[in-house]
Amino acid sequence: PAARPAAREVAALAEAGDALVAAGGVSAIAALGVALVAADPAKRREQMASAAGGDEMESVKKYFNGTGFERWQKIYGETDEVNKVQLDIRNGHAVTIDKVLGWVDEEGGVQGGTFCDAGCGTGSLTVPLALRGARVAASDISQAMTEEAAKRFEAAAQGKDVPTPTFTAADLESITGTYDTVCCLDVMIHYPQDKADAMIKHLASMSKDRLILSFAPKTPYYTVLKRIGELFPGPSKATRAYLHAEADVERSLNEVGWKVVKREMTATQFYFSRLLEAVPAKDRADRTSGGAAAYRALLSAASEREPP
Repeated sequence: PAARPAAREVAALAEAGDALVAAGGVSAIAALGVALVAADPAKRREQMASAAGGDEMESVKKYFNGTGFERWQKIYGETDEVNKVQLDIRNGHAVTIDKVLGWVDEEGGVQGGTFCDAGCGTGSLTVPLALRGARVAASDISQAMTEEAAKRFEAAAQGKDVPTPTFTAADLESITGTYDTVCCLDVMIHYPQDKADAMIKHLASMSKDRLILSFAPKTPYYTVLKRIGELFPGPSKATRAYLHAEADVERSLNEVGWKVVKREMTATQFYFSRLLEAVPAKDRADRTSGGAAAYRALLSAASEREPP
């Protein structure tokens, strides 16, 4: 879903944990250690998915059409009604968007090119791409998000002769088409590694020239930070969050004939996003058929077992 900051869940996690550590020093850290052992966030996430009929993606969809939309619309907007953590996420997300736009500008611009913004959110990437002249197919699992993205494009494009993006409410499994560039910013945080492998290969099969991905990186530090945050559940952290090792993401790309050519990292106090650009390493016909076949096989296998 949505161009969520790679640390959309991870980012908001730290506020309570940081406050405890700042207030209590070593004793607070020790208390957190005990709590980490005792807490059972996985059970809480499973209960939420169960409420959506056992379908984790349906749980994500429900969240981002409801309380999640209200929260992230505010974070991705210009209102002053945000707290310290939300403002930090907003600023970090803007840095990631600027890095993506910088990459495409360096490589000849976007005028007339076709882009898929998979997980467009409120249009943080879709709108500036379209204003630059790109033809964008924007999608998100949340209809509320796509409707908001369309409104933001209309407001930004007034008086400008630019292509109007298409906005579709659809999950990553459902999107199709062929594009010069496929972008998927921070959506992988909602997918366990096996399903993320399938999604990466599916997205690669849709792209002619370039695939841009970002995700919450799996490192010891971010893993602990995420775990601390899970001790403080709330309506804003209602979906399961998955971190991904960069090596795993790159392996998935390599398996379908893509190679990583650019890497960036955005890290603020509460926002952490690893950004990769990949390009074809061999003939497109070979990698497209391979990517599609791998996607179907992995998705079938992943659907037969519960996420970890």
